[in-house]
Amino acid sequence: MDIAERINEIYDELIEIRRYLHMRPELSNEEYNTQKKIMSFLAENKIENIKIANTGVLGIINGNNSRNTSVALRADIDALPIQEMNNTEYKSKTNGVMHACGHDVHTTILLGVSKILNELKDEFAGNVKLMFQPAEETTGGALPMIKDGCLDNPKVDYVLGLHVMPYLETGKIELKHDKLNAASDMIEITFKGKSGHGAYPETTVDAIVIASHAITALQTLTSRNISPLNSCVLSFGTIHGGTQSNVISNEVKITGTLRTLDKATRDFAHKRIKDIVDFESKVFGGSYDLKINNGYEPLINNNEIIDIINETAISSIGKENIVFKKFPSLGVEDFSYFSNRVKGAFYHLGCKKDNLETSLHANNFDVDENCIKTGILMQIKTTLKLLKM
Repeated sequence: MDIAERINEIYDELIEIRRYLHMRPELSNEEYNTQKKIMSFLAENKIENIKIANTGVLGIINGNNSRNTSVALRADIDALPIQEMNNTEYKSKTNGVMHACGHDVHTTILLGVSKILNELKDEFAGNVKLMFQPAEETTGGALPMIKDGCLDNPKVDYVLGLHVMPYLETGKIELKHDKLNAASDMIEITFKGKSGHGAYPETTVDAIVIASHAITALQTLTSRNISPLNSCVLSFGTIHGGTQSNVISNEVKITGTLRTLDKATRDFAHKRIKDIVDFESKVFGGSYDLKINNGYEPLINNNEIIDIINETAISSIGKENIVFKKFPSLGVEDFSYFSNRVKGAFYHLGCKKDNLETSLHANNFDVDENCIKTGILMQIKTTLKLLKM
């Protein structure tokens, strides 16, 4: 089969699906209609599939089974609470909800991949798992899928994922060896003091003063405790405390986010935050409650798989259409839960539409739908290479 030609043959069908999904976006853990659409498509193409993680879908294509290698392909399916400002014929019909991150495109790509790989199943050995994942934008649907067994029976050996990127020209892909996305942790600190009249501060313990010193001291985590060559961010976004101008506050709560790129830095940062908060609270005679809520894991690509994607791209789309990302992002991606358990890689797909100036999560986000062809071609050809390993 000429895979590129076959993609062209089913392209119109896939565009209809993408636009159907774009007009009917659903928020995290509410993707019931999306789930129904995916399962219907897989069933029509005689691909085995089941519900997983409540609103997700897991499909499987069994090859000729002369080998037991299994490759998993992931597409996230949820949308965002954003009001779409585009005026296209396929504009979102759901008020305040929009596919502003391209998950409708990811879903369409994986459906196209599934259709063609199913047609090729007698020609390859091993198995392909199709993971349509809910809730990437919020709670992280990858972990519930793993807990429901998406990487087991048969055991997954390799996992691939991609994400559209509007800063990349359509037809190009972006690769990154090793570290790609950060771990994220939510920091919640409540500083406690003793309230009293502002005219008699000696009778109080000022929680605002404690919080002020702690916030300043915590900035030294990234500026003085971690190498400038090792990316780490600690940002505080909220601060709440006090009731009126002449009353010294007995409680101040701050919240923030910590982003790190590896476990060692993450563990060190957790300890250092606790040490600083503990010291600043005690030195001013107060106390504190500290909560560090672990978020997504860091996404670290398997370099061997990245090299295979690169080789595939050279022969499929041309070396001139491959970009290597210089630096990792401190944004997060819950594909990390998959790739930290089996060999995996995540890469970016160019989708820039004409001269549209936009970004992910923007209310005018849209894609050049031709990126779907590139995504399907890359996922199919890389999968077939991995099945031969």
